[in-house]
Amino acid sequence: MVAVKFLHDSTSNGDEFLNEVVSIGNTSHINIVSLLGFCIKGSKRALVYEYLPNSSLDKYIYSENPKTVLGWDKLYEIAIGVARGLEYLHRGCSTHIVHFDIKPQNILLDEDFCPKIADFGLAKLCPPKESVLSSMADLRGTIGFIAPEVFSRGVGVVSTKSDVYSYGMMMLEMVGGRKNLKPSAQNPSEVYFPHWIYDRVAEGGDIAASDMTNKTEEITRKMALVGFWCTQTIPANRPSMGRVVEMSERSLDELELPPKPYITSPRQSMDLEPYSQHSLDTMSVQSIDSTAPLSNSEPSDGLR
Repeated sequence: MVAVKFLHDSTSNGDEFLNEVVSIGNTSHINIVSLLGFCIKGSKRALVYEYLPNSSLDKYIYSENPKTVLGWDKLYEIAIGVARGLEYLHRGCSTHIVHFDIKPQNILLDEDFCPKIADFGLAKLCPPKESVLSSMADLRGTIGFIAPEVFSRGVGVVSTKSDVYSYGMMMLEMVGGRKNLKPSAQNPSEVYFPHWIYDRVAEGGDIAASDMTNKTEEITRKMALVGFWCTQTIPANRPSMGRVVEMSERSLDELELPPKPYITSPRQSMDLEPYSQHSLDTMSVQSIDSTAPLSNSEPSDGLR
């Protein structure tokens, strides 16, 4: 059994078709969906992928049906699997690939719930041995997952770190079980979900179900901390996906709480600089001030 993706005739879909064929055609990784073939007939285009019976991740993290809820151990395995897949795209391929649309809907699950990154229609190829894109033309993504530098050049360059940001947002949605943007929320802090969940972690409050075991609570907090690191506004302050994998495999005690992720206007973004390793080493969870000035040094790696 296979899955077939049809693309209707238009200039944008033609570009999407070529993007998928070129970017995913030469990849081979357990956490990347396998492209088995493609077909072009007149204006009709189709991509043939391996069939993945358990649909996409969003069906399990937003669902209110207890029968479709995955355990925290399995969610954690999925998160690490996606991180390894992204690490491969960013560093393991002969040509580095930026996916540009990492979100739960684009993470497909096989019969064992092994995650597979899918939908490479927006992907871009980096120059050989580079992780930064040479062209900023036609960059797109999904609202709520687009990295700040994609729409505000003053924040930093667009690179593989843009995928890191999207991954971090996905991690926070997995922890919170809801979408990261909620314009209808009555509490202003809930409109931008990362702020709400950050405050809960910093204050030592519960961030998921109250009946969790110590093990599952550690998993959720670790996922949240990794998510906070990945969603730092300045790209240089985010870890690489290789570092994300390493952080995810460490114990909770080995992870630091970074400054609070925030949304800035383009004008504010012009004045932001990476924070230093020393500034994080001397901070405690209780003393972190998200408005403190940032220094222009090498960023922390997120580990104590």
